[in-house]
Order: sequence, then structure tokens, then C-alpha cells
Amino acid sequence: MSPECDDLGTADSLCSNNFQELTSPGDPRRECESRGSRKDPLIHGGKNSYKCKDCGKGFIKNCRLLQHQQIHTKVKLYKPYECMECGKAFSRRSHLTEHQRIHSGEKPFECMECGKAFSRRSHLTEHQRTHSGEKPYVCSECGKAFAHLSDFIRHNRTHTGEKPFECKECGKAFCDSSSVTRHMRCHSREKPYECSECGKTYSYSSTLTTHQKIHRGVKSYKCNRCGKAFYQKAGLSQHQRTHTGDRPL
Repeated sequence: MSPECDDLGTADSLCSNNFQELTSPGDPRRECESRGSRKDPLIHGGKNSYKCKDCGKGFIKNCRLLQHQQIHTKVKLYKPYECMECGKAFSRRSHLTEHQRIHSGEKPFECMECGKAFSRRSHLTEHQRTHSGEKPYVCSECGKAFAHLSDFIRHNRTHTGEKPFECKECGKAFCDSSSVTRHMRCHSREKPYECSECGKTYSYSSTLTTHQKIHRGVKSYKCNRCGKAFYQKAGLSQHQRTHTGDRPL
């Protein structure tokens, strides 16, 4: 089997046999697995010729694209490589190796500019853009550019209106996973952010930051009419009604 077309990233015969069981005859993924030809234009179309419609990631080979798309379609992959520490399994040995660095703390990829180290080469590459200012991901709708693919994908959803992350409790949908995680706290009443000064806890980091201003005596919101200052924007808004005579809704 050609390593160029080893679709599951291993020459292990067990992995190859399982892959063939998951695909039907004539499936392009199996075709790439069996032929291993670099010259086939349907499979090897040049650098990043095959792009994922869901996230924009590019692949040299069509079979690689089809394998990647299983992430989005949630097709169950054969995962023969298991972490001995936590039991998490992976379809590729290289993915297991990367994962194991979480447990070992190993960070072999170091930035030559600032010395910061990373467990994955891809993380180093993304970090280096903070020094170079490179923003390779450009929105075709508005021209806004991004250094990170995840930010680019999240931004694209502001144009498409796509909200793929749904709250299991109430069905409310969100454009990114972090937003649904924050939202879930209104159901669970979880308050993971604790004030080191007084021990009071909050559901959101922004609320904790606002609270901590009380301890530091910081009043960021100032009335432009009389100069009175407030810890919170809500306090300033309420105060301003004393000048305008508006009643709260």
C-alpha cells in the first residue's frame, strides 16, 4: 500500500481491512486506498485542490477530503490507537502522539521570536502569526481577514446565519460552541468564576471582572453631565435618567 494514499494514516493491515469494511465498492476513499496512484487527476489534483464545503480546509487528495468530512457528518471512524492514560481513542497514530503530550506536558515546538512552546506544530504556526501579522483567511463576503481558521469559520456564520450549536435544554441555537457553553450556565446555575477577594462566584468572567472593580475602587462609567462615576454601565444608565427625566421601561 502506498503511504501517499494510506487513508487512515497507517500501513497496518488491520486498519486497512476495517477501512474497506466501512466503504462500499466504488467509493472514492477505497479507490485511493487500492490504487495508490499519484497520477490519477481525480484523486491527486495538486496542492489543496479539494476543499471542504463545511469549514474551507483544503486537501491534496480527494480521499483525504472524504475522510475529513466524516468529522462533520459524524461517521464513526475505526480508532485502533488508544491512550493508556485516559482511554481516548484515535484513528491515526500521529493523533495519539499529539494527544499524549497533554498528559506528559511535552511542548517540543518553540517560537524562535519569543520562546513560547507548544505541544503541536499547528499551534506554533498559528502563534507565529501574532509576530508576522499574517492573516491568510480572507472572507469573500466582506474582505475581513483572520489569522486563525476557527475565527474565520465563526465569522462566516455571521453572513450565512448558520447556528450549528444547539442547547439541549431549550433548543436555542448559537454560532459557536463557547456561546452555547456560556448559555448552558443559565440552566445549570454553574458559577465557575470566583472572586479572590471575597469569594463571591459568578457564571461569567465578564461579570466577575465588573465585580472586582468594587474592590479596586475603579469606576469606569462616568456621567458626561455631572461627572458622577459608577462601577457598572447599568448604574450610569439609571443615573442619567435623573437628568433626562426618562422613566425606566
